[in-house]
Amino acid sequence: QVQLVESGGGLVQAGGSLRLSCAASGNIFSINVMGWYRQAPGKQRELVATISRGDNTNYADSVKGRFTISRDSGKNTVSLQMNSLKPEDTAVYYCNLRQGVRVEYWGQGTQVTVSS
Repeated sequence: QVQLVESGGGLVQAGGSLRLSCAASGNIFSINVMGWYRQAPGKQRELVATISRGDNTNYADSVKGRFTISRDSGKNTVSLQMNSLKPEDTAVYYCNLRQGVRVEYWGQGTQVTVSS
């Protein structure tokens, strides 16, 4: 089993910044992909950004140039630096880890609210 613990959500004004972090522990494989997804009220969960253990990144078009995903040197903590936040970024943000064959884990979610 893998546990994912998120931190860093909150309320911020439009144009502001927030940083989310997610620490993974447990039975973590050497090859995995970590990332962030978000779900706004009444909408489906969507990809925000992912990063492989080799630091290959992927971003949703809506956040490119504003958000930056990174992993620490130990590779089991992933962060999401969110700049120039917009009200449409308001959502619950979930940390995700994928490893093995179609095995994935989710964090409990952290609320990000951007006021206009």
